[in-house]
Amino acid sequence: MKFTHPLNQAIFLRRYKRFLADVQMADGETMTIYCPNTGAMTHCMVEGSACWYSSSDSVKRKYAHTLELVTTSTGHLACINSARANSLVCEAIADLKIKELAAYRSIKAEVKYGDENSRIDFLLSDPDRADCYVEVKSVTLGLEGGQGLFPDAVSVRGAKHLRELTAMVKQQHRAVLVFCIQHEGINRLSVAEQIDPAYSLALKEAINAGVEVLAYKAAISSSELTLVSPLQYNF
Repeated sequence: MKFTHPLNQAIFLRRYKRFLADVQMADGETMTIYCPNTGAMTHCMVEGSACWYSSSDSVKRKYAHTLELVTTSTGHLACINSARANSLVCEAIADLKIKELAAYRSIKAEVKYGDENSRIDFLLSDPDRADCYVEVKSVTLGLEGGQGLFPDAVSVRGAKHLRELTAMVKQQHRAVLVFCIQHEGINRLSVAEQIDPAYSLALKEAINAGVEVLAYKAAISSSELTLVSPLQYNF
């Protein structure tokens, strides 16, 4: 997935009010930009480190620039724009790069479903097989030694999604949870039970009910993101 224009580099200063970040430009000027991540961004906010942002020409936006890439505490690049994970996975499905999801003719995004008023990230369909409900989660919490964790904060919404996926399996559909690892230093993935024990329990129950789990890692640069390889996980 190529960025519309190559990203611009700056120095990360701070994040605040959840959706805002201050960065320093090459000329020393400070600029406030949009931070598209609702999570804790643990280990992804390193004051004085290099970061990259995209720009929009839309006159409707209050902040024209969006924080995209950061340098983590381990010195690796991470994409903190969680919406990019959906674009990456959609592109990979369409290009048949996720072999587990390559047997479907139709891909629909943001389809309403379930008893808890949810929207599935992608609904895959084909006349010859059951519908497949695909939920995507972006992973950016990386520790020393290549360990990745999800979630990075308590995720009530994430637990709801797991219940909805489980219900689809019980209705004889296929349900798949795809973890998109947007952190170059992560080599294996586990659930962050100490951060959100309820999510950990919900994930175990979903897996036991037949929800499938996939984990794929992205290659990251200031010009493009690419989903490159499956990743080992332990849930």
